[in-house]
This record gives sequence, C-alpha cells and structure tokens, in this order.
Amino acid sequence: MTVNSVCVYCGSSPGARPVYADAARRLGGLLGERGLRLVYGGGNIGLMGVLADAALAAGAQVTGVIPEALVAWERAHRGVPDMRVVGTMHERKALMAELADAFVALPGGVGTLDELFETLTWAQLGLHSKPVGLLDVDRYFDPLVALLDHAVVEGFVEAGQRQLLVVDEDAGGLLDALAAFRAPKPRRCH
Repeated sequence: MTVNSVCVYCGSSPGARPVYADAARRLGGLLGERGLRLVYGGGNIGLMGVLADAALAAGAQVTGVIPEALVAWERAHRGVPDMRVVGTMHERKALMAELADAFVALPGGVGTLDELFETLTWAQLGLHSKPVGLLDVDRYFDPLVALLDHAVVEGFVEAGQRQLLVVDEDAGGLLDALAAFRAPKPRRCH
C-alpha cells in the first residue's frame, strides 16, 4: 500500500514537557518534506496546533476534521485551507480514517487513546488494512505497549494481531515502517 496521507492523533494540550511539542513539530516537518498530506483533528491548540503549523510551514497539504461543537471550543485552525466541519465525533473519526492511508498517535489523553484504539480495532477486524503507529516520544507509550504485550500473554490479544501496531521512537523511522507495513490476516471472530 502506498502512503500518501497520514492521520495523526494527538493531544489538544501541549503536555507537561517541551519534548512533546518538539516531536509534533518534527513529525509535521517530515510530513511536508516527504510530500505527505496531514489529516488531523483540526485544532490550533496543543500538539494539534504545533503539528499543523509545522506541516504547513514545510509545505504539506493539511486537512483538518473537527465537529461543529468543538469549532469554537478548540478554536479551529484558521490557517488550514482544507477544514472539514462535521456533526459528531463519530463522523470525525470516520472521515479521518477514510482520508488517511496510515495512522500515527503522538502523546495525548483519553481522546487520542480512543481514536487510536478504534482505528486499531478496525484493523484487527479487517475493516481496513492501513498501518497504525505509535510515536513513542520519550517512552510515553511504554506502559501502553507493555499492557498490550501482557494482553497477548494472557490470551486476550492474538500475537499476530499485536503486530498491527508499529512502535518507534523516531518520527522518520516510524514513517518508514508505516510505508513498509504489510497487514496480517484479519482476526476471525468466534
């Protein structure tokens, strides 16, 4: 599969340390350098804003997708020329998934984790075969990765399905891994 557009899930907060904004800035810049389109949540605050600003500055095409109710609250990014306003969070996730060839989660909170796990569940069920990655900034996602590995040991996640999630600490390495990704067979429901 060719990756031309990357959906990035990330926090509407900048996080407690500058390393998170630095990683968002680096990823946005790399998307532009590599000629990849960014699809993201449409905000101009937190990591979302940093990511979008860096991608725009690097010449990337940027598509924001934001629910009507969050336009004022998240302050939709006015510099994004392709801003899609949808009715609900469900519509937001569906449209972002439709527009993307690959997915990356940067550090974030519950919303970021919700988007990541819904996308990962869809991959597990074979609803898409697009690569899903974690940019493990300063080991932020280590506890989550350990939990998933524990779920394999305990028999709740099949070992082959665990391979659906690509993890890297380097943005360039993660983008390379996503471009080379080949999805395993979808899980069969019992």
